[in-house]
Amino acid sequence: MEINKTQLEQVNRQLARMMESDNFYGKRLKEAGVTQLSSPEDFTRLPFSEKQDLRDAYPLGLMACPEEEIVRIHSSSGTTGTPVIIPYTAKDVDDWGEMFKRCYEFAGITSRDRIQITPGYGLWTAGIGFQNGCEKLGAMAVPMGPGNTEKQIKMMIDLQSTVLCATSSYALLLAEEIEKRGIRDQIALKKGVIGSERWSAKMRERISSVLGIELYDIYGLTEIYGPGIGINCEHDTGMHYWDDYLYLEIVDPETGENVPDGEWGEIVITTLVKEGAPLIRFRTHDLSRIIPGECPCGSRFPRIDAISGRSDDMMKIKGVNVFPKQIEETLAVFPELSSEYQIRISYHDGKAVMRIYVETDGSNDFKELQRRVSDAFRSRIGFTAMIYVVELGFLPRSEKKTNRIIDERFTAE
Repeated sequence: MEINKTQLEQVNRQLARMMESDNFYGKRLKEAGVTQLSSPEDFTRLPFSEKQDLRDAYPLGLMACPEEEIVRIHSSSGTTGTPVIIPYTAKDVDDWGEMFKRCYEFAGITSRDRIQITPGYGLWTAGIGFQNGCEKLGAMAVPMGPGNTEKQIKMMIDLQSTVLCATSSYALLLAEEIEKRGIRDQIALKKGVIGSERWSAKMRERISSVLGIELYDIYGLTEIYGPGIGINCEHDTGMHYWDDYLYLEIVDPETGENVPDGEWGEIVITTLVKEGAPLIRFRTHDLSRIIPGECPCGSRFPRIDAISGRSDDMMKIKGVNVFPKQIEETLAVFPELSSEYQIRISYHDGKAVMRIYVETDGSNDFKELQRRVSDAFRSRIGFTAMIYVVELGFLPRSEKKTNRIIDERFTAE
């Protein structure tokens, strides 16, 4: 989707601000001799920005406005390496709230809803983002934050919360706990707004069926405001994103070249009006595609497909490149299996070995099921994995994000 005239003018204003502030990207523009864009072709010549650039700018090298205009900072949720600090002006916070309000509205949520917010607060953008949008909408926020499942369920029942905001991992944990206690008839949930991690169709079906709710997939990342920059509507034909705040490209992860609408690639985002830390052509590493045509809902906002994975989450086993999505798709053909799995990669006798633990409800012959799943992996992916079928609930559940891949190798293959 080519950048339009209005967006190009907005980018030019951002470039001017960045060069004037001499922030990390302003310095890069000066080195490249870029001052103004006059065409979409000029835009594609702009250099990308990467997460490492943002780390190198620590702590406040991203700032593109006077410090007295900064009212808040947030930081990415990663636990390794130098953190990324994102400064926000009052307008940035307000714009983010408007985008999030729009997300709730696209999900059919109104000011009459009671929204239970379980993602974390603090430096992470999640909890406060959900709350900011909730308050913009005029709905009742129940700002629980993560954990304390006993209290979460009590408040859910006592306050008759109608909307659950959570990671897919915690939504599953809550769903299974409610099912185990047999208290589904005591809760009033109607919708779930789920974000922060990619989730399989099987996991979506389980959460939806156990809780009896409609699920909406919200998109965002700390570097680009936070969650709330896109969501699917009731027709579930992809996630609408807000092109009056963002310009979004899909590029080939290898070449960096734009791909045609409809083709899969890496999402690259440019912030059009962000003041505190504007970003130009930021490589997210999230894999999706622009969905051509109009949505049945009639919205003018363009759509991207659900995130299928990340360009950097590939595993190399015995010379074969493997993505988590391939594993999920292989498991999905077995109705006997739950949505939960765990991958452990280690060395045995000098060779890489992949062990995959998958859950079933116990109504099947475990050994026979293991054999069939192993055959499916060998046929689809091209190598033999060690499959372990375990009882439902055996694998750990998380109140935040689930770590499904544990690489126990100490040296690169």
